[in-house]
Amino acid sequence: MRRLPVYFLIDVSESMVGDQINSVEEGISHVIQELKKDPYALETVFISITVFAGKAKTIIPLTDIITFYPPNFSIGSGTNLGDGLGQLMHEMRKNHVPTTPEKKGDWRPIVFLFSDGAPTDNPSSAINEWRLNWSSKCSLIAISLGDAQSMNKLKELTQDVYLINDTSASTYKNFFKWVTASIKASSVSVTDKGNHQMANTSGLSLEKVNQSAGEIDSNNLDLNFAVFIAKCQNTKREYLIKYKKQIQENEFSSSLGFGTLVYRLAGAYQVNQEYHELSSDAQIDQKLSTENLQGFPTCPCCGNQFGVAVCSCNKILCSGEEQVTTCPWCGTQGQYGHGSGSIDLNRNLG
Repeated sequence: MRRLPVYFLIDVSESMVGDQINSVEEGISHVIQELKKDPYALETVFISITVFAGKAKTIIPLTDIITFYPPNFSIGSGTNLGDGLGQLMHEMRKNHVPTTPEKKGDWRPIVFLFSDGAPTDNPSSAINEWRLNWSSKCSLIAISLGDAQSMNKLKELTQDVYLINDTSASTYKNFFKWVTASIKASSVSVTDKGNHQMANTSGLSLEKVNQSAGEIDSNNLDLNFAVFIAKCQNTKREYLIKYKKQIQENEFSSSLGFGTLVYRLAGAYQVNQEYHELSSDAQIDQKLSTENLQGFPTCPCCGNQFGVAVCSCNKILCSGEEQVTTCPWCGTQGQYGHGSGSIDLNRNLG
């Protein structure tokens, strides 16, 4: 039996935490449910999922549709695209069945790459390896959930780079219907013509990116989001506090063509132990003043009213109505109260 390998390479960096990663999980589940109803896909399609943050990991090896079970995704710190590509190419080398005079091998693979921001590493060597060994042998469709200015590295990988402008739940749902339709169409077209066939994108909030658009230097940091790591003093569980970049305009700034950069609270989310397994070992010294932050969360682990309190060790913890607060990071005890002014918080890679 000739296989049609479909690889998903998914960014699970901190900035994906919350609704975005939940929508991707639901989308992958929808893809599998629909493919199980399609006779061509059942006979040919095999799917693999690799995730990357500060490190990369294959969580589902190449598996047939019948036995495939959609996974849950963990989050990590960093967006090391180079590690993600390296792990993907390792999986492809390991699984590829070549055509020989005696036997026909696998059909041309399809890769769907999802990322929501610029890489926080330098993926140039991995990109060069991809272009040298794989770009002519498979179809790579890159989808950005960030802004068009942060996708210069994706454009080095493939001509097929798309931007999802609207990240609402309905947009994700329609997008994954398009992914499903494209896989179904390809499972038929490869058997007839040996080529992939992507579904029509009309009616989707999916914009093909201009290959000549200017690039941005990420400075090893995801600039679209501000993410902070904190720890609950009651449960000792870690959680991420996520803010999304916005340009705040007023009557003066709009006429002058600039605005004030602020970060608006997107939410606070518990992370599991796999967070550290997927996180980069790189250390950064980047701070952001609370003056630039709009909104502060409650603790998602215990419900404490203040999800952002700062210990003398410069780590973030939660605080509530307790008389004495114990820092879950360093064990320092003290009393917290309301103050004025601002404080600089240590940022994560995002």
